[in-house]
Amino acid sequence: MDYNTSRNHLALREYGRHIQRMVEYVMTIEEPEKRQKNAQVVIETMGILNPQLKNVEDYKQKFWDHLFEISDYTLDVKSPYPVPTREEAKARPKPLPYPKRHPRYSHLGKNLELVINKALEVEDADKKLGFANAIAYYMKLAYNNWHKELVADDVIQSEMNALTNGQLTFTNTPFVKAYRMQPEGRGNFGKRGKFQQRGGSGGGGGRRDMRGGFKKKRY
Repeated sequence: MDYNTSRNHLALREYGRHIQRMVEYVMTIEEPEKRQKNAQVVIETMGILNPQLKNVEDYKQKFWDHLFEISDYTLDVKSPYPVPTREEAKARPKPLPYPKRHPRYSHLGKNLELVINKALEVEDADKKLGFANAIAYYMKLAYNNWHKELVADDVIQSEMNALTNGQLTFTNTPFVKAYRMQPEGRGNFGKRGKFQQRGGSGGGGGRRDMRGGFKKKRY
């Protein structure tokens, strides 16, 4: 019996054992032209067995890279793309530096300071004032979202002075509408029990008073 434990290592499991055997056969072909044609057939077969990879950008280059990886980078064929090497495949990517940002006010964030620096570079007075008004509006909105309460304009101006060293001042009053939840059990008609109800049918009906009883009709 032929068990997997007695077979050679499967390079890429997503392509299966048959593709690997096809690649191993291509490696035994001595004629370059015939070897190139068979390699192209293997690429087409890989695309048929893995149609989901066709949604990836440059999927054909991915197939060629996998072909060389299955052959342990020893297959001698011409590729329309740069031929990968074992060193490139085993190389580890450089660690990405983690951005270290320390905003002065956590509820405002670091991006607002970048906008402020952009506003300080503006020389036009009207455009600079527009920057200040927009920044003040965002500061008030961020403060309201963070602290769940409204803030006075003096607090916004003091924080803006601390961030800009007094170089930006706003003129309009940034308005942030505060939505308050309606108490449970209250409707659009006020408190419950404040309006009269009329009911009854036929001769036995009557008018309901505020105390919950019925008044008899007088004929």
